[in-house]
Amino acid sequence: MKRDIKVGIKSDDEFFAEAREFARKLDTGWRPEQPVECLYFEDLPTLLKYLTPKRFELLNALHSMGHVSINALAKKLHRQYRNVFDDVKTLERLGLVEKDEENRFFVPWDEIDATFRLAA
Repeated sequence: MKRDIKVGIKSDDEFFAEAREFARKLDTGWRPEQPVECLYFEDLPTLLKYLTPKRFELLNALHSMGHVSINALAKKLHRQYRNVFDDVKTLERLGLVEKDEENRFFVPWDEIDATFRLAA
C-alpha cells in the first residue's frame, strides 16, 4: 500500500481544529481512502531545526537505497558514522524513518508533502 505523509506548520489551535473536523467526519461514517499521516511543527524555525538540508539528503539517499544499516548509509553519503547515526535517530523519532525486523533503516514514505503558508 502506498504511504504518504503530510509535513507542515500548525499552531496548537489549528491542529486541534483539524483533529476535531477529522473526528466529526469519522462520526458520520466517512473513511479515508488511505491512512492520513501528518507531522506538524509549531513554526518554521522549529521545522528547519529538525529537517535540515543534510537530513533531506539523507532521506533521499535512504529512500533510494532501501533497507540499509547506518554504516552503509554513512559510506554512501561520505559522512561520519556518528553524524548519520544522530540524524537517522532524529528522523526515526519524528516518524520519517523506520527500522525493520533486522534493525536496518528505511523510509516508508512514497511521498512527503510539505506545505507552508506564508505569513500575512
